[in-house]
Amino acid sequence: MAQYAILIFDDAAAGDDSPEQRAASKRHADDLIDSGAMIAAYALQSTDTATSLRGDVVTDGPFIDSKEVIAGICVIEAPDLDAALELARGNPAVRWGRGGVEVRPVAGGIAPISR
Repeated sequence: MAQYAILIFDDAAAGDDSPEQRAASKRHADDLIDSGAMIAAYALQSTDTATSLRGDVVTDGPFIDSKEVIAGICVIEAPDLDAALELARGNPAVRWGRGGVEVRPVAGGIAPISR
């Protein structure tokens, strides 16, 4: 099965999710886990915690200044893009009206290794 990254976007000025939004996100994650599609998922802290690198320059803040920022990522397994889109469509961020999701095929990866 192919793997797909779901990039979850939100309005940078929206602030923290409400308890209802957090509950909806948890239900969606639980559904992905129960279906066996979920590989990994991570919520990201706000962009004011970001540090960006460009060549030898280190700056506080996100790499780009944008109205929408990546709020989290999820990696799923699905038989094809249509199935991945259907799973992503269930993400509450699609319906909140302040962000959305982007689905991209994973080109490759490196599993954690022990040394």
